Amino acid sequence: MDPDLFLRWLHVIGACVLLGTGAGIAFFMLMAHRTADARIIAHTAGIVVLADMIFTATAVVLQPVTGALLLAWRLGWSLTEDWIVASVLLYIPTGLFWLPVVWIQIRLRDYARLANHDGTALPVAYFRLFRLWFACGIPAFVAVLTIVWLMLARPNLALF
Repeated sequence: MDPDLFLRWLHVIGACVLLGTGAGIAFFMLMAHRTADARIIAHTAGIVVLADMIFTATAVVLQPVTGALLLAWRLGWSLTEDWIVASVLLYIPTGLFWLPVVWIQIRLRDYARLANHDGTALPVAYFRLFRLWFACGIPAFVAVLTIVWLMLARPNLALF
């Protein structure tokens, strides 16, 4: 296989994983949360945390490597092209939203596990953290969608 095509393919797969895992995790966490059943939430959140560690974390690392360091360099694209700069400027805050989201998912899982184990209701802290988790997810998801669009359209944005 042509190395440039392989790198593009790998980069697109990484973007699909980021977008798909993010959407899937959000959907399953929201559906579990809506049940208000600590057992279901604990189980779902456990799977979500695992999926984030395996899929999202891998893609988060591979995207800049395949995109900026390998693909752009191999194809002769300047890292100062507007669409690349805009993508990186969106990628950084996306990661900064994702890190606390993972921590929050772990805490949500732990709250639900404890409530399930003790046979008690979910604590108020669970609901507060869930709202924060949801609020962090919206800008991160919109940023990833925008990055995918930038990757495909490669517009001249005249940033500088």
